[in-house]
Parts: sequence; structure tokens; C-alpha cells
Amino acid sequence: MSGSTGPIYGIRLLEVLKELGIETHLILSEWGEKTITIETDYKVDEVKALATYVHPATNQAAVISSGSFKTDAMVIVPCSMKTLSAVAHGYADNLVSRAADVVLKERRKLIMVPRETPLSDIHLENMLKLSRMGVVMMPPMPAFYNKPESILDMVDHTVSRLLDQLDIDNHLTRRWLEKEEE
Repeated sequence: MSGSTGPIYGIRLLEVLKELGIETHLILSEWGEKTITIETDYKVDEVKALATYVHPATNQAAVISSGSFKTDAMVIVPCSMKTLSAVAHGYADNLVSRAADVVLKERRKLIMVPRETPLSDIHLENMLKLSRMGVVMMPPMPAFYNKPESILDMVDHTVSRLLDQLDIDNHLTRRWLEKEEE
């Protein structure tokens, strides 16, 4: 989790993955921790407790910084434009960008949930560059066909789509259904 707005998406993803018994490795950037405190009622330690393993963002020797450590995928949620740019340009100055660099070099699945609006040409070019490398770009976009009644419903829709990208079955949101013909 990097330091952009929207840590609730990462928190909710961790909650669901924990409920499903799926191993997770959490990296919280310094600003990721601050944003949790600013935007949510969660304590940083509560968020860390949702993960199976927590790695300090400054620990470049963590197991997830090596390609020999097998992972299924990596999700950066939320993803700041600073982190997105670092990954796009191979600037692995912290564990978030180093772990993403490893995922890319090992040809594993990387999903980024960038939080910024409006998007500048630089943001778009970096996203396109990463997309061409196989990175899934998933800016959280609210859907309304599922008739959300709360912010959690909108968060769950995005988390459900993230889980879909990870091939994890879930029922967090109502799915699109064709209207039955009369």
C-alpha cells in the first residue's frame, strides 16, 4: 500500500483475503501509514494484523525482493503516481517498487490501483508503458448497475474486481445480469 488516497481499498482486500485464508505479504510505505490514519478509523497496527506477513518498506532484503521467492501476484492498492512512476522506470528505491520490479522480471501478475485525477500526460504514459508490460491498471471506478447503498458497497465492487483478476471466487458485489426477456 503506497501513500495515495484510498487505503480503504487495500484494507478491504486484506480483510477478504484473510477471511479466505490466503497468505498475504504487506508492505506499507511511510505515506501509506499516514494516509490510513488520515482517511480511515483503522489503526496502522490493525491493518498490519490483517496480513500474514508484514515487511518494512525500507527492507530491500525481504523475501519478496527476490525472484526465487515464489508469489502468485502482487497488487499495489492504492498506488500513488510516485510508486507507479518508480515501477515504470525500474527505480526500485524501496521494497514496494523492488517487489514490483521482481514481479515484472519474473513475468508474474502485477495489478496497480492508481488513485489520481485528473491524469496528466506523464501519468497516462507511465500507465500505458506498464500496461504494455502486462501490468493490469485498475483505477477504482464506481459502478452503479449494482445499486450501491454505501461507500462499502462501492469499495467492495472494486475489491471484487481485483479478486476476479486474481482468479479468486467471491460474492462481494452483485454482478451484471442481462434483463430477462419478457
